[in-house]
Amino acid sequence: MTERDVRLDLGAVQETLLIPLYGRAVENRKADAALRDARAEEIVASLPYDFARFDNLPSLVGTVLRTALFDRWVTDFLRSHPDGTVVELGTGLNTRFERVDNGRARWFDLDLPDVITLRRAFFQDEPRRKMIAASVTDDSWTTEVAALADGPYFFSAEAVLPFLDEAEVRHVVELIAGRFPGSTLALDTAGPEIIGSQDTHDALSKVEARMRWACANPADLVRWRPGTRLLASHTLSSLPPRMHDALPAAYQDMLAELAAQRLPQVEEYRLSLLQLG
Repeated sequence: MTERDVRLDLGAVQETLLIPLYGRAVENRKADAALRDARAEEIVASLPYDFARFDNLPSLVGTVLRTALFDRWVTDFLRSHPDGTVVELGTGLNTRFERVDNGRARWFDLDLPDVITLRRAFFQDEPRRKMIAASVTDDSWTTEVAALADGPYFFSAEAVLPFLDEAEVRHVVELIAGRFPGSTLALDTAGPEIIGSQDTHDALSKVEARMRWACANPADLVRWRPGTRLLASHTLSSLPPRMHDALPAAYQDMLAELAAQRLPQVEEYRLSLLQLG
């Protein structure tokens, strides 16, 4: 597939999916990579987009580390629940299925219609994998998932919820918890200083979209719904030891420097795992 074959017509928020896609493609070219994703390289080469605007940005590494942690969480879930169901909320051009599928799980890739149209240029539905064109705030997708797949359920919301406002995020959490009680939700959150400084952010300053939901402490989310538990919460500079120790040495050195600096843009950005009540 070439650039002539693919039409890129995305909304402002949806355009941000190209940042982590490019991050994975760049990472795949490295001799000592934190994550392998040859499919991302193929997709980047097929898209009519000026990815050079993101070259050499530190945030690309951050997107790769975030994805690698979400990969581990999904892998751990499938190890405990091999016949479980994974739902990618705001899937973009995610390739997690290609990296961690166990051959048994049910998988849903959910995103807005313009993203799913683009996604269908590179992926197709399979017996255990289905794309759903809907907003994450629309309850129709929960009905479809519940009708087609049994639990347990793992919901991955990578780089999507911060672009909603808090009321919408609460609505999404209620949708999931109400229809799939006891399910697991992986999400990222950005603190107030990050939300207030996006115009100078290395990657977001190059696109139109801006995050809206400021979450100072993911532990506060457990009060949104009775029975919800915070299972894990990490910054990019405080990754789980098992993951940190498996990273290339250069990444370990970089993360040690970040931890020592305690920068707000690092400390306020958290990756968390919730069990919903």
